[in-house]
Amino acid sequence: MSSTATLRSLNINNINPHVKEAKYAVRGELAVRSQTYRDQLSKGQQANLPFDQVIAANIGNPQQLDQKPISFFRQVLSLLENPALLEKEQILEEAFGYKKDVIERAKWLLQQVGSVGAYSDSTGAKAIRESVAKFIERRDGFPAVANDIYLSAGASSGVNTLLHIICAGPQTGILVPIPQYPLYTASLSVLNATCVPYLLDESKNWGTDLEAIKTSHKKAVSEGTDVRAIVIINPGNPTGASLSEEDVKAVIDFAAQEKLVIMADEVYQTNVFKGKFHSFKGVLRKVQQEDPEKYKYVELASLHSVSKGMVGECGHRGGYFELCGFDPEVQEQIYKFVSISLCAPVIGQCLVELMVNPPKEGEPSYELYKQEYEGIFTGLQKRALALYEAFKTMEGVECDEPQGSMYLFPTITVPDKAVEAAKKENKSPDEFYASRLLDATGVCVVPGSGFGQKENTLHFRTTFLAPGTEWVGRITKFHEEFMNEFR
Repeated sequence: MSSTATLRSLNINNINPHVKEAKYAVRGELAVRSQTYRDQLSKGQQANLPFDQVIAANIGNPQQLDQKPISFFRQVLSLLENPALLEKEQILEEAFGYKKDVIERAKWLLQQVGSVGAYSDSTGAKAIRESVAKFIERRDGFPAVANDIYLSAGASSGVNTLLHIICAGPQTGILVPIPQYPLYTASLSVLNATCVPYLLDESKNWGTDLEAIKTSHKKAVSEGTDVRAIVIINPGNPTGASLSEEDVKAVIDFAAQEKLVIMADEVYQTNVFKGKFHSFKGVLRKVQQEDPEKYKYVELASLHSVSKGMVGECGHRGGYFELCGFDPEVQEQIYKFVSISLCAPVIGQCLVELMVNPPKEGEPSYELYKQEYEGIFTGLQKRALALYEAFKTMEGVECDEPQGSMYLFPTITVPDKAVEAAKKENKSPDEFYASRLLDATGVCVVPGSGFGQKENTLHFRTTFLAPGTEWVGRITKFHEEFMNEFR
């Protein structure tokens, strides 16, 4: 019993039990400890630590790790936040290097939203949703409708909305990939709904395994679960996998057969190093052309965000989701649900518009935009390959070649003595490994158990966002010492 139980209304025993049960490893115990180390370093207490810098490789937070904002985006946003600057156009251009298209875009956005300090429509400013629709049309080659697009406070807010609509109670089941981004399992826990896990195929670069999906679905249904949706993260988090068009079509086929809503988390769609991104919307429209009746009622919700890609504006909380094939009465309830939160942050909405409608070739800001965008992409790819090459040299570590997103998810095999040491500390072996890595190097990764993993396997997830490659050497040095200590 909490010592404060008789002094306050709330105590740990009477709050919502579903919140207590939820787990979110990317900001868990190791992240808290890494912040403690960061605070020590900021106070000049470096002598007490075996490292002089903390590397937050636990979360996809690009600008925390020195990814520079895209100049065009930030210049436009600065004018939206302080429209009085538009009265000094000559100074903006001559003294601060603002191009004409920056100024014109800011004026246009202000005409659409009025003020970034005012509420917009519940689903987001209409003109911005129209820009998103045009982006989707260019990407996929099929029409998109602004009224089917909902601007959100990042993709996480969209996931929250959709799961609240889909999940009617404990009997509702959602197929979730394992390993997965823990937003999904945590949200289902809070909603008191049922997670129906399906294993990704590590032997095939973490692709979807249709037989694994079918097996999980059949088992859940036989146990009385009302399985209503399937989550796909493409490119993958934490795996970095980029799905083939055949894999995407196989999921759509299964969803059509079993009447499942497809939740396509596509926030890493521009982070593809190998192969090509295939959107669920684009593939769905193709198969609907081939067989209209079979796919007529497939329900798809696809999500995107300004937080990832080369934009990396996590703190601005901008995103959207598009609905395809939903019952109009259900869409009315989705509208009501998003209205309860009034609207997504309007400055974030404007950033979504800039993401989907960046400077075009021939426009004044295009060359700098292209240079910055390609520079970020090349840097990410270079660091991903540096990590991959390092993992290949490490004893007992296996890792697939980087395909996409911002992560690598290597398999690790540790000595039996390390397993025993982990048990003594009441930790899983991957938690023990990640904990020792943080204490020795200042590099914070997330144990694979935080995302779910196949029984009797161990992994960890690391981003490759931190600048430079020096910190990669820290990991390889630690790993060699760890293996020698517990051999």
